[in-house]
Amino acid sequence: MRKMLEKRLIRLSGDIYRLTNHLTVSFASEHLANQIIRSSTGAALNYGEAQGAESYEDFIHKTSLVLKELKETYINLLIMQDIMICGNSNMLAGIIDECNQLISIFHKTVITAKSKNKIK
Repeated sequence: MRKMLEKRLIRLSGDIYRLTNHLTVSFASEHLANQIIRSSTGAALNYGEAQGAESYEDFIHKTSLVLKELKETYINLLIMQDIMICGNSNMLAGIIDECNQLISIFHKTVITAKSKNKIK
């Protein structure tokens, strides 16, 4: 499961990078592209950090950062969809779906980890 999530996060970052090549050329698209590349890669990188967490609390914190970065990425994708700056709407829709699935997974992970931490 851990390696699968890592691969999905890395693939999401790569897909988003490729998506930015389909954006119209404008100040808005450049701004959103720069931001979404940072947030999507941040999710993958923070997941790597979570795997090396020094404590359970550290794991919860770093996994929460993954969730935060994914939510930021998701909102950015919705903005791109709303302002119609992407020339490949099918690709954009697929990435939105994948990002939403990852948000659900990490939301559940954080909730479960926090509840287990309270039991300790």
